[in-house]
Amino acid sequence: MNSLLNPNPNPNFSSHLFRSSQNPSYAYSPNNRISFAARRTRRSFDRTVRSAVDWTTIGEIGFPDLDVRNPSISSSYRSSTLPSPNQTVLEAQAKVCTGPTQTKQLGEDQAFKVLDTIFRSAKGELKEEEGEEVSKAQLGAFFAAMTIRANSFPEETQWSEGERRAMETFWPLLVQVLPREVVFLADPEGTIMGTGNLVGPQFVGSGTAEMRLVGALREVLAGGHLGFEEVEGVLRDVLPLGSGESGSAGVNESLISAFLIGQRMNRETDRELKAYCLAFDDELGSPPVADVGSLTHYGEPYDGNTRFFKSTLFVAAVRACYGESCMLHGAEWMPPKGGITEEQMLKFMGANTRLSSLQAKTLLEDEGVGFAYVSQREAHPSLYSLVGLREHIKKRPPFATSEKVQQFVRARGREAIVTGFYHEGYEESLLMLMRRRSVHSGLVVKGEEGALSMTTKSRSPNASKGLPVNYCSGFRSPIPATATDVDGISRENFSLVVDAKDYGIEPTDTPRTDRSVLKNIELGLAALAGQKGPAYDRIVLNAGVVDHLLGCSGAEDMLTALDRARDAIDSDDERFVLDVTKEYQRASMNGRVVMLE
Repeated sequence: MNSLLNPNPNPNFSSHLFRSSQNPSYAYSPNNRISFAARRTRRSFDRTVRSAVDWTTIGEIGFPDLDVRNPSISSSYRSSTLPSPNQTVLEAQAKVCTGPTQTKQLGEDQAFKVLDTIFRSAKGELKEEEGEEVSKAQLGAFFAAMTIRANSFPEETQWSEGERRAMETFWPLLVQVLPREVVFLADPEGTIMGTGNLVGPQFVGSGTAEMRLVGALREVLAGGHLGFEEVEGVLRDVLPLGSGESGSAGVNESLISAFLIGQRMNRETDRELKAYCLAFDDELGSPPVADVGSLTHYGEPYDGNTRFFKSTLFVAAVRACYGESCMLHGAEWMPPKGGITEEQMLKFMGANTRLSSLQAKTLLEDEGVGFAYVSQREAHPSLYSLVGLREHIKKRPPFATSEKVQQFVRARGREAIVTGFYHEGYEESLLMLMRRRSVHSGLVVKGEEGALSMTTKSRSPNASKGLPVNYCSGFRSPIPATATDVDGISRENFSLVVDAKDYGIEPTDTPRTDRSVLKNIELGLAALAGQKGPAYDRIVLNAGVVDHLLGCSGAEDMLTALDRARDAIDSDDERFVLDVTKEYQRASMNGRVVMLE
């Protein structure tokens, strides 16, 4: 029973992954990087999945008196130590804490319910069945959003008549029970509520860090923008959260959440996004430099996928086989989606997900691996301290964009960054940040769920307006690069919509995973074992297209690039590609390989 209740991944799953690398008859040749154990994986795959399924069964049955975590479902990776937000207010935030054209007005009934919930929560009178108390972060995000809408949004996304009536009814009560900083956020100049309240105009905060934040917030709440140094200074003042003298001790979370959601609602300028992107580059010192000729940094959305097959981990393994080293980064669990992440998959398979950048460098240089993963928890602890607050502000903060464009390890040779986007306009901002990183090539992809995975599915005639799924835009430098640009790198720009049919791949519906970490792994490993189907096609498509668009050597022709990815998967080499988990184990044990037979 103890082994069944162990919250760690299934040890049998790990042993299958490690076992092939211990084969004494296997001899690795550095001249042949195509290294998938097609035959061996096909034989062991069914056993691997069966052993992992045992964990799914445990999660479905449940043990009412015990806190059992099901590691096969993405939602189980949310830390139980994080306080939950109030759902009534969170539903309202989903409507009002967004951009000038996306914001939705609250109906009168919802507005009254939300403000009544906030009022009774502030008085400590919420009933247990009404959920958690409204947190400081929720108060900050909600009232900052209402203020920005009133001050600067177009008429159709300003307050509805119902919202106005609800606020007129509740404000005289709220102003008596809300903290001073929240009253400031709700009416910073004393002009919105029309009550002559002086708290907002007179509020300055306490302490140097909070005073600087309040000064910046006055501009943000009016719909304005800040300079690079001003944003960078605020971020370094307030992060990491709750870190004593070196962090945000004394800076109220209401103000921090208001700043983050306010900047996003105003649509960040390039200089603001650069501050978010670069502010913590030196937090743990300069990144190590890997002795590799080519390195691609993959910037998946940190909050993961909730619906469709997530292919990037398997694509990285394929590309690493022929010398295109890949660096992945992310988080175990991140709001608002709280979906499947690379860290969850690696952890479920028994990999060490607590590697430092220096350990990742070692894996990238290892010709038997060639790809690595670093968690934000290890690389950017200041940003990782925001996970709980990000759940309470509901919508994505500016960090959701900037954290995708990071370089936790640098390369001796060519570097590229690939990332996904969803909302039109952010593709140019992401490419700007990539150029700021001085990489040779950059690519943004509108993949499924705003992630990196391009689909082989035919586009529906009823598809939403705007840029279609599989839209790609970017820049690349020729091989060899010529020094003509301001940072010494010559680049050519491109944009296109990838249609798999143009390259002989038949349209198929995307496999659903619906938050199942296990199912995502099952699909990916089956494809790497050579099983043809939608997952296989997506891995091939995403590996070959990325190689070609980034200008990688040997991928000058798209069809040739796709064939190379297929050859890597279909090779009869007796080596199992996900031996990276063994290398993670070795790194975590100070170089000592642990036999898991």
